[in-house]
Order: sequence, then structure tokens, then C-alpha cells
Amino acid sequence: MRVLIGGGSGFIGRALRMHLKRQGHETVTISRTKGPSKLTWDSIKTSGIPKCDAVINLAGERVFSSRRWTPEFLADMRSSRIDTNEILVKAITESSEPPSVWLSSSAIGYYTASTGKTFTEDDVCADSSDMQTLCHDWEASARLQESASARTRHVTLRIGIVLGKSDGFFSNIKFPFSFGLGGVIGSGNQAFPWIHQDDMVQLIGHAIANDHVNGILNAVAPNSTTNFSFTKAVGRAMCRPTIFWVPEFVVRSMLHRERAEMLLQVPNIVPKRTLELGYVFKYSDIESAIADLIS
Repeated sequence: MRVLIGGGSGFIGRALRMHLKRQGHETVTISRTKGPSKLTWDSIKTSGIPKCDAVINLAGERVFSSRRWTPEFLADMRSSRIDTNEILVKAITESSEPPSVWLSSSAIGYYTASTGKTFTEDDVCADSSDMQTLCHDWEASARLQESASARTRHVTLRIGIVLGKSDGFFSNIKFPFSFGLGGVIGSGNQAFPWIHQDDMVQLIGHAIANDHVNGILNAVAPNSTTNFSFTKAVGRAMCRPTIFWVPEFVVRSMLHRERAEMLLQVPNIVPKRTLELGYVFKYSDIESAIADLIS
């Protein structure tokens, strides 16, 4: 296949390109700058998409960045996701030779912040926070018109916390654990909806290669865990104590309310449709995932 990837230079995008190339596919990254095996967003906007088998969009400003949660930051988060989706949807709709599949991304921030609740892809959640509103609009911007959807299959992945070897969330949290400073956040009872980087890219490969896969898929591991269990599992794998605890009031005082809720009020999320549509996870439990990442 020939696959166009928006956000192909990001954390997931780089791993996906390597995975697809190992499978013998050709990848083209859509970027802000020109380069080998690259197209720019401006060129897609003016000239459309070249002939290809699949279009994937993973572009998006990082939610947990060093930037303050300001109206300008929210505008950049929306633009990096929604504007890029709109460019690709327009290009797919107007293409004389549209791709067989269009894969867009979303996030588990779609689900209502709470502790103790379990959600599947079948649940419909209201947009009662900035993050939920973003996810609703993000997903809406990726929907194809009826004429285009008859020609191009559409898949949307609601992505959880991606644990990767080289960078990303897991590498960032390993640092304090190395000094025995890793600890539980808040009550520790909140869910920790994770997915190993290998499963993330293989799930994308599964989605674009199989004609029966469509609609919303939760990109999270099937065996749920909690913040407490995750913290203890990392500590055991690194042979380091996890005696520290970060109280809720500290998290709330240090972070904007939206970011704090994303850490403290996390629901349990199950990949019901992902499993029903035939994806078999390589890492379904947190212990095996951490053992691989630590090694």
C-alpha cells in the first residue's frame, strides 16, 4: 500500500512509518515543511492528495506540554487537529481516485471524567469540558460526506496513554522512578487507560488492512489497571520503591483544572469494538508491557 500520514514525524507517526515500511508499504508524511517522502499541508490544500491506498491523520498539539492552558493554547490544539482533518476530508471528497480507507484519530478525553465508571465505544458522552468539546469537534471534522463515505471506509481511533520505548509518556515518567521518587497520584483509584506503542501501530495497520473494520475503536489495552497498580508495577520492574504520594490538592494547585482532571478523574475504558473486529493485543496486561519497555 501507499499510505499518507499526517503527523508522521510525531511520536506515534514515526513508529507507524517504521512498522509499515517493515511490512513493505510506502509511506508519505504530510508536514509543514518539504522534504524527501514528504508533502506539505499547503500542497494538499491546493492540489489535493496523490493516488494512495490509505490516509491517516495523527497530527495534533500535545495536551500535556509545557505550555500553559490558555485560550491561545486551546486554539492551537483545535487548529492542529480540526483544520488538518478538514483539509484531508476535502481532498478525499474531491479526489477522482480516493483512498480505500481514511483513519482519523481522537482521544479518550471524549469520555466523561469520573472514577469508577466504565465506557465502551457504544457510549455517547456530552461535551461538558474543554477536552470533551475538542474531541467532539475533532471527530465531527473527520466525518466524510455521504458521497465520499460510499467510496472510502472511515475508522476513528480514540487513543489512550501510549507507552513507548524511545520517548513519549513512559520515558518521561521513568526518570523519577530511577531515583525512587515514583509515586501514586491522588487516590490512585482512577483508571490508567494505556496501550503499548507496538499495539498502537499494529492496531492502525489492522484497521487499514481489513475491510470489515470501521467506525469508532478504543485504542486501549483490554486489561484495565489503576494509577496505583501501574505505579507499583513500574516500581517492581525497576526495583525501586514507590513510597511517595502526590495528593490531589497538589496536582490541582500545580495544573490547570482540565489537566488535573485528566490525571485525577479517569474512567475505565474498554476496547469492546476493537476486540470484536478482530484485533489481538500483543500486550494485554500492564506487567508484560512494562517488562518490555524496561528492557
